[in-house]
Amino acid sequence: MTASGTPATPDRIVGIATGYMGAKQLFAAARTGLFRALADGECDIPALASATGLSERMARILADAMNGLGLLERRDGRYRLAPDAAAYLTGDGDLDLHPFLAFLNEISYGHWLQFDTTVDTTEPGELKMDDDRWKAFMAGVMRYNTLHAAMLARSFDFTPFRSLLDLGGLSPDFAIGALKANPGLTARFVFDPASTDAVTGALAAAGVADRATVEPAPTDTADPGGEHDLVMVNHVIHRFTAEQNRAILTAARAAAAPGATLLLLDFLLDDDERQRSIDALHAGEYFVIDGTVVYPASEVEEWLTAAGWRPREVLALPGSPRVVVAEAV
Repeated sequence: MTASGTPATPDRIVGIATGYMGAKQLFAAARTGLFRALADGECDIPALASATGLSERMARILADAMNGLGLLERRDGRYRLAPDAAAYLTGDGDLDLHPFLAFLNEISYGHWLQFDTTVDTTEPGELKMDDDRWKAFMAGVMRYNTLHAAMLARSFDFTPFRSLLDLGGLSPDFAIGALKANPGLTARFVFDPASTDAVTGALAAAGVADRATVEPAPTDTADPGGEHDLVMVNHVIHRFTAEQNRAILTAARAAAAPGATLLLLDFLLDDDERQRSIDALHAGEYFVIDGTVVYPASEVEEWLTAAGWRPREVLALPGSPRVVVAEAV
């Protein structure tokens, strides 16, 4: 019985247990162009089959599954895109998530078949990669970072700042979003040397290269210095040990003016009554993929305090990690 006295139902358990069925059908719908076929308007099943090259049976199975999950709407046998599918699954909306879904389908999903062994041994799975798989991996990860950057740009006001340090991030999109939001902002990228060409190219493509500098340095030993009023540490801490993270956050503080703001973005485990599911799920994803760690928020806040940062608030970004906002003291 529930707290209200009504009988408990198995809906949630069954929904979680069959979640992989929805995921695989989403990946198939994206891969076969089902959402793009609806970008110009609603279609019936024969039209969807013709547009995608699917049989009518498979077009109906995928369209009905996406309707059941809320990504397609249906009326009188005709299907149309729900707003989130139109925004993120057609290539014509806010951001095309197809590369991210391809990564989940081609790399992550198969790797999760090793998860039982990971649970039993506390060892990550074996990541078997060739050039094509690395390309799919990086395309998906970077597109997911682009989503996180877009959500951050919607949630945080960059206009008060003048000097940004982006320390050790995986993607330049976060700082590029800040530069686009604030024409008076300049940025320093202190990134791993392997990222130099990608960052330089992204800055040029975004038209903000004249307000940015790129300084290659290993993230765990970088000591950029400076008097920045905004510091970003995006998708860094899960890749390093606790000791390395303490050093990175200390270096970030040494590069900040008094009163400066820190944005630390990553998935975090919390101590709330209900754990935010996307963070906990990524704790499993990161570990089974390569043994990296989603840290408890309480531990991260201890590192911040010891490094001279005062945690101020936490932003939970839609479909993305959380951002700890802290102040240099």
